[in-house]
Amino acid sequence: QVQLVESGGGLVQPGGSLRLSCSASGRSGSNYAMAWFRQAPGKEREFVAAFNWYGGFQVTADSVRDRFIISRDAAKEAIYLQMNTLKPEDTALYYCAAGNRGIQRDIGSYPYWGQGTQVTVSS
Repeated sequence: QVQLVESGGGLVQPGGSLRLSCSASGRSGSNYAMAWFRQAPGKEREFVAAFNWYGGFQVTADSVRDRFIISRDAAKEAIYLQMNTLKPEDTALYYCAAGNRGIQRDIGSYPYWGQGTQVTVSS
């Protein structure tokens, strides 16, 4: 059983930055991956970025690739999402997810989810 805990959300002005963290416990599987998704009010949950734990490679959604960076601290079993030049449309509940199917963009590939951390971009 994988347990995930996110932190780092908050209120930030447009153009600002935030760094989200996700700590994991119980990691297993040779194709283990961790990902960030987000869900804005009234919208579907969408893929943001993912990190293949053992392969060390990553994927970021085209919509945020020039502003968001996913990274990993293997010793801490944690991933991070550095979000720069934030826009009001980035406002959402950000979720950390984990699974054993490698990097996937669909929510069904990730059986483990954190509780979410709110990011609000507003002046």
